[in-house]
Amino acid sequence: MIIAVGSDHRGFGHKERIAALLAREGHTVVDVGCHGTASVDYPDFALAVGRAVAGGRAALGVLVCGSGIGVSIAANKVRGVRAALCCNEEMAAATRRHNDANVICFGADHTPVELAERMVQRWLGAEFEGGRHAGRISKIADIEKDAGGVAAATPPTPEPRGEQA
Repeated sequence: MIIAVGSDHRGFGHKERIAALLAREGHTVVDVGCHGTASVDYPDFALAVGRAVAGGRAALGVLVCGSGIGVSIAANKVRGVRAALCCNEEMAAATRRHNDANVICFGADHTPVELAERMVQRWLGAEFEGGRHAGRISKIADIEKDAGGVAAATPPTPEPRGEQA
């Protein structure tokens, strides 16, 4: 499988370890950078991974920055990308099974590299379950199509839960 990887300077070490793991497991790795620890801007690399995945040049993507938040926000601006910030192995697997995430994100400052490697393995080993989840992914795609950024359908009125104030 072709997997794009990218990071900012704070995620560089994690990205290098994950890229090596992916290569050892037989994947083709497309490293979009960064290529060192000099300060860089994470949106540049999130965009590169997002475009590689959305454009079909890579099946999946991995992104790492200091918190993981910035790269996940930026990657999700690319139409067709479903980037998920994960902090444990079950989240990594669930985001493939339920959300069909095509980009996984990590925060190097908060995630030991060994855990990030295990999360990538769990994520790659999981498969999208479809079913009820497919309809939800379709709704996300509909949101992306709306030029105004607001869902076209009127959102449902939330059901009251528990005691009301």
